[in-house]
This record gives sequence, structure tokens and C-alpha cells, in this order.
Amino acid sequence: MAVSTKIERTITQSSWIRKMFEDGLRLKKEFGAGNVFDFSLGNPDVEPPVALKKALLEVAADERPGVHGYMPNAGFLETRATVADCLGREHGVPLAAEHVIMTCGAAGALNVILKTILDPGDEVLVMVPFFVEYPAYVDNHGGVAKLVRTTEDFSLDLEAIEASISERTKGLLINSPNNPTGRVYTETELSGLAEILVAKGRKLGRAIHLISDEPYDKIVYDGVKVPSLLKIYRESLIANSYSKTLSIPGERIGFIAVHPQAEAVETMLGGLIMCNRMLGFVNAPAFIQRVLPKVIGSRVNVDKYERKRDLLCQGLAERGYSFVKPQGAFYLFPKTPIADDVEFVRSLQRRNILTVPGSGFGCPGYFRIAYCVDDATIVNAMKGFGEVMREYR
Repeated sequence: MAVSTKIERTITQSSWIRKMFEDGLRLKKEFGAGNVFDFSLGNPDVEPPVALKKALLEVAADERPGVHGYMPNAGFLETRATVADCLGREHGVPLAAEHVIMTCGAAGALNVILKTILDPGDEVLVMVPFFVEYPAYVDNHGGVAKLVRTTEDFSLDLEAIEASISERTKGLLINSPNNPTGRVYTETELSGLAEILVAKGRKLGRAIHLISDEPYDKIVYDGVKVPSLLKIYRESLIANSYSKTLSIPGERIGFIAVHPQAEAVETMLGGLIMCNRMLGFVNAPAFIQRVLPKVIGSRVNVDKYERKRDLLCQGLAERGYSFVKPQGAFYLFPKTPIADDVEFVRSLQRRNILTVPGSGFGCPGYFRIAYCVDDATIVNAMKGFGEVMREYR
């Protein structure tokens, strides 16, 4: 056998998102790009800020010796200090450079965190629906992903969370704004969650880590604010990236932020830095790290995503779709009119509309639409969305 049994099984159950993306490439070649409506991949379509393009040119022109050499595994001190200062102002919690570790995107950050905290068999509670790769990330480091349902409107179900915590629970992973639902957890929800984790941690005699995946924290609508976990729970670890904030997902630049008053904070920071190297990331990309201090306050034009959200929601509501309007990110997660979400998505595909079944996010009976596409794609897909809804009514 060329690959392990686990990997062979994973290939068979490969990510629906990538599968639909690849189907999209095939359909575009067959029918032409303008006749295929690809909502499969959360690839930002809003251009990066002008300040980023200027900073890229400035850094590229830097001819000082050694700028492409090795660095501390946690990242350039100047970059970490700039990120820490920005986070401190946003969260209202003073952070120093040593509390920030630069990573290869949020995915890298999550894997480094999980590698650092997990012993074999430790459990990580994962809220459903979840980003498709979370269980794999937990499994990468010997952990067990324990799935916990959210409520009908995708709010945290605090009773279900409390009931799911066991002696093996090492952490809880949340994502807000959420992929795939666009839900932003409220301060009341998170405060209630913190109370549960504090009480359970006392009984266990150790901290339960709250890991927050926040790459969409600047993509929010209607005046919604993403509450600060650092202010709410000191045993929190923030994983973030600039993929969506600056529309640079290909640059793979993110960070981990650790609460300065976390239990055994020095040991935690040492572990995170070591695991960044052990996992083969070594350090975050040097070039884009030098760019970040020049653009730290910049962000993409979020109004464009809000307009796309409203355009999509209006069109689907008029055609009978049921959904919770997203508060952030750039995904909509409607219910399917039939129980078999895979069959429903295949019906959309026959109209050259590419979406992802909710089963891929642990939530059958729904499907995800990534609306980070041009407006014409949304408008021109409505005919097919309407036809498929009528077919199943």
C-alpha cells in the first residue's frame, strides 16, 4: 500500500470544498467561466488595500544584507511587537511582543496550538457546524474531536457544552465569525462559556483552553462587534490570520496570541515556539512579516462583502430558501428543502452552480454558499437556484 490506511480513508472522504472547486475548474473549461457559478471556495475577491501594494514594493526594494536569512522561530520582534500593540488596543488587554507568535496562517496557528497542548487521547470540543479540517487538525496531534451541536440559529448551546466536558477535555475550539454560518458569538454567550470552563477547570484541577479561530474578525456587518475573548477568559488562545482582513490568503501569514496572565504562560509560550519549529513551519514567511508593520491598521472594503450578502439573501429568500442571515465572514448556510444535502448540491451542480453540502461541515440538511464572488455570479445564478427549489417543493 502506497499510503497509510488513515490517509487512504481521508482521501476517500476528501474535502467537499476542494472537490467542488476542482469540479468548477472542469465545468468552466467545458461551458466557459461566465456560465459557471462557483460558490465553493472562500477565496476573497475584494482587492487588498492600496497601502498593502505600496508596502510590498517598499519591502521588495530593501537591499540590506541578511534580510532573507533565518530569524527567531516566533518571528521578527518588530512584527510581533506591532501585532501585540494592535491586539492590545483592540482587546483592551496589554500584550507584549513575547505574547505573540507569528505563524503560517491560522491553520498553522491551530496546528501549533494543538500540538502544544494535547496528549494522546485528549479531547477537544468542536462546535457543529465546523470548518471541515478541524477534526483532522485535532487528529494530527493525537487528540479526539468531540462534536457539540449548536442551537437552531447556530448560537452556542451552553448546556450541551457543559454536558460534553469530561476528564479528558483539554480544550474547546470555536470559530467566530463562523465558517460556514457567519454567526458571531455574543459577549453574553462567551461569558457564560467562560463561567462553565472556569468551574469545570477547578474540578479537574487544571485549565481548559479556549481556542478561538478568528480570521474573519474584521469581516462583520450591521454594526456587530466580535467580543474580546482575552477580556472574558484568561486561558484563551487566539489563532488569527491576515488572509481575509488584507485579502492575502496565499501569503500564509497569521499569529497566535496568548493571554499574558494564562496559567504557566512561560511554559505555554516556550511550547508554542518549539512546536512551530517541530511541525516544519519553522517560522512565518519573512517577506510578508516585514510588510505587516507598515499596514497593520489597514483592511479590505467590508462594505463590498455586505452588499454581496444582501444581494444573495434577498435573491434566495424570494425563491423560498430558509437561512439565518450571517453577521460576518462571507458564507451563507441555508437549509436544503430535502434531507439529502448531497443530492441537493448535485442538483445545483447540474445547473452549473457549485456549493458545498452541509455534511462536509458536520451538519447534513444544509449547504454552504461562499459569496466572495463578483455580483454577476450571484445575480446570474438565481435562475438555477429557483429551478432547483421548485424541483424539490
